[in-house]
Amino acid sequence: MARERDGVTGVAEGVYRLHKAGVNCYLVVAGDGMTLIDAGVPGTWPLLERALGEVRARASDIDAVILTHGHFDHVGLSRRLADEHGVESHIHPADALLAQHPYRYAHESPRWLYPFRHPGGIPILAAMAAAGAFGVKGITPVVDVVPTQPLEVPGGLVPVWSPGHTNGHCGFHLVDRGILFSGDALVTLDPYTGRTGPRVVARAATADASTALVSLQNLGATEATLVLPGHGRPYEGDVRRAVKDALRQKVA
Repeated sequence: MARERDGVTGVAEGVYRLHKAGVNCYLVVAGDGMTLIDAGVPGTWPLLERALGEVRARASDIDAVILTHGHFDHVGLSRRLADEHGVESHIHPADALLAQHPYRYAHESPRWLYPFRHPGGIPILAAMAAAGAFGVKGITPVVDVVPTQPLEVPGGLVPVWSPGHTNGHCGFHLVDRGILFSGDALVTLDPYTGRTGPRVVARAATADASTALVSLQNLGATEATLVLPGHGRPYEGDVRRAVKDALRQKVA
């Protein structure tokens, strides 16, 4: 399958998907303000400006960045938003150190082997590199994301505990709308292999695959009907079906 073109897509009312180099982040526009879920790679910035332009807003109008986890390809805009626009990033305590050092992450398998074993991931990783993924600066986040406790940010997001990919990974649930931002706990594109469909990210970037597979049950318990992952296209339909599909896949 050809790599999806970069762009901005409205995926639900007031929810914009910014997809750059196989990486997604999401702008949520609510009546009481705006929240950015994950911060992509540095090359996502023009897409963020485009999405903001559609709602006649500026970067400084964003109330908060909520991070599913601290990997480099999810905090790419966080430093710029903080330094230039005063927008803080929020994360679970177990991923706070990772957000400060976004390349120092635990992984079960050697990363250098994957281009040889899974050449389908090469174009994606190359696109990420071109989008600045390997020059991301860490941040000092606000450490206040607590599973099941609604966040005091526009949109009323509820954190969903989903460790495994990282130690402090959380998805975010828009309960009233049945929308789940699954981060990298459940994706529809594995950037390390190029494989598509619901799955857990390869061991090259996952700290504990066994825990990640168990965490899928927490995502399924939300009973969301629209899943917006950190990598890959949105999944429309019962999240429990996506979880079943992911559990059938061998983690690469």
